[in-house]
Formats: sequence, C-alpha cells, structure tokens
Amino acid sequence: MIRTGRPRRHRPPYGGRRETVVLSPVLLTVLISGLAFATPREIAFSRLLPAAPALAAAMWPVVPTILLGAFCLLVMVGLSLVYTDLGTPYTAAAIVAVTLAAAYTSHLRLQREEALFQIRLVADAVQQVLLRPLPRRVQHVEIESLYLAAQEQARIGGDFYEVADTPYGVRLLIGDVRGKGLSAVGAASAVINCFRENAYDQPDLRGIIHRLETSIGRYSVALLDPDQPEHFATALIAEIEYGGGRVKILNCGHPPPLLVRKGEIRVLEPTVPSPPLNLASLLGGEYTIDTLAFSSGDQMLLYTDGVTETRDRTGTFFPLPEWMRRLGPTAPRDLLDRLHRDLLHYSGGRLDDDIAAVAVRCRRPGAPEC
Repeated sequence: MIRTGRPRRHRPPYGGRRETVVLSPVLLTVLISGLAFATPREIAFSRLLPAAPALAAAMWPVVPTILLGAFCLLVMVGLSLVYTDLGTPYTAAAIVAVTLAAAYTSHLRLQREEALFQIRLVADAVQQVLLRPLPRRVQHVEIESLYLAAQEQARIGGDFYEVADTPYGVRLLIGDVRGKGLSAVGAASAVINCFRENAYDQPDLRGIIHRLETSIGRYSVALLDPDQPEHFATALIAEIEYGGGRVKILNCGHPPPLLVRKGEIRVLEPTVPSPPLNLASLLGGEYTIDTLAFSSGDQMLLYTDGVTETRDRTGTFFPLPEWMRRLGPTAPRDLLDRLHRDLLHYSGGRLDDDIAAVAVRCRRPGAPEC
C-alpha cells in the first residue's frame, strides 16, 4: 500500500480481464451447452453443467448463482428432448444439489467479504491516526512521503514518520521499530505520539530523543510479549532552521539520509554513532547532533532500511545512492513516485519489509528551480 502527501487516482485493477472473469460462469455454461448439443450423446458433455453454478459461487451473489443453476437445469431438460436416454434425472439432481451448495457458499463468502471490508476500514482509521498525511509544505520546506507495508492485508507496520512546525524549525522524524506488520504497530505508536507531544516543547533534539527513549522503554516493560520481550527502534530527527540555511540531524542507529545539492549526492553518515531507542543502557547514552548547510534547492531523502534492503532475484540489495545519481535532480513527489515504481520492479513486485521514505526540499520564495 502507498501513502503519499497527495491523493492519487487509481484505475480499475483488471479492466477488461476482470469483466471476463466475472462472466466466466456464463461463458462456461454456453460452452458446455453448445458442446452437449453439437456432439454425440456418448460423449455426454451435459454432465459438466453442475460446474457452472459451482464456479459462480466464487464471484457472484446468491440470487444470480441460483438463477444460473436454474438455467443449467433448463438446458438439461432441453437436452433430454433431443437425447431421451441421456440420464437426465441423475444430472438434474446433481445440478440442483450443486446449485444449493453454491448458493450457501456464496452467502458465506459475502459475509466474510463484508467482515474483511470492515476490518480494512478499521485498519485505515488506525493508519490515519498513526501515520497521518504530512503537510506538503511547511514554511520554505516542501515535503512528500511514501509508505509501503510488507504485510499488505495489515496495511500498517512498524515504520513511521512525522513532521512538526515548531518554534525551533521544521522537525522531521523517521524511524523503524524492530519487527514488521501488526506486531510492531504498538511500539511505533508509542514513539510517534511521544514525538508529537515533545517536538514543540523541547528546545534541543537530545531532549526529544530522551523522551522517545523513555516512551518506548515504558511500552516494552508494560507489554509482556514472550515472542518479543524487548522493543527497540532506530530513529532519525532532522531540524531545518527557519531562515538559517542549516539542518541539524540526530541519527540513532538509522540508515543515513541522502543529500542532493546541485546534482551531487552525499550520504550523511553521523560523525559519532548514537544508539537506537531503548538500547542506550547497553550501548551508552551519548547522542551526537550533526549540523549541515541546507540551502535553497537542496533536497534530502529520509528512508527506512526496507529501501536499501530490498533485494532482486540474485539477492543483491537495492543500490539507493547509485540509483539517485542516475536519476538526477528530481522534485520530491516525482522522486518518491520513481522510487516506489523502481523498488517494486527491482524486487519482482514483492516486498519483504515495511518501507517508509520522506523527501524534503528547501524552496525559498523567488528562488530558481534546482
């Protein structure tokens, strides 16, 4: 699933092929009926007629399924007028039995589809709370986002991001909780809600990280899960100053962001590594803030490890820095659209991990396009 800062239009998933699939029970009925009338009695294609309502149960409502079974029964009666010794009573009984069973199966399928639809509505509502749509512009900073869940039916996972327009600048958070899918949602929610609460009050990025560390630690203690006794998360906070032309980055074990400046790509590795959230007691609690220039036209890509750990058929990881160099200067929205498309193509359409990415660009009023 994809979430971005802009609504997107979707075409029907199958087009004409979907219509053919839906009409396949009718096509099967016509085919069997034609063969039954056109071939000798000994071949007895009419015995295949119960297959049509059985197929209809997989895609049709109850009433059309019953009507198709009744039509097959009429076809069988018509055949009996042509071939008197066709064994009509046995085939007719089979059509009636299969049609009744198909109607009941169709009823159960519709009930389960309705339940799944309601579950999806709940999942979408949860996702809107956990990963609410980011503003497309805050002051002089353009922002676009991308989210892809590895567990498609879950629709949410352990990767997260957020942005806050604070008195200290535009603050961005991106992170990745250990695990994926529904098992990581609770820990991700604890971290992102803590950031929303403290991003506006803490003057220093280290203060925010300490609060996030406390939040995920409390969550890990409160949730007694024998399969995952301890939660931890990588996280990165960036603060883009208003009018200062600088960005501060505090990276807690997270993949380094990429900076695009005048067509050149730079990997922003931290000068001193900081520990992931909830691992400070084991690895030490020193947090280092790096300050870099971030002028008009500069662009930065924040992402989770699901991007760089996407593999092709040979097991080779996705070469993100080289991919961006080949791509060249691209607007944030176009950058994430291409990244989404190329990741799916690179992995053969199957993602093994959740993916989140945020592209930001400094665009002051009146400044030329980069």
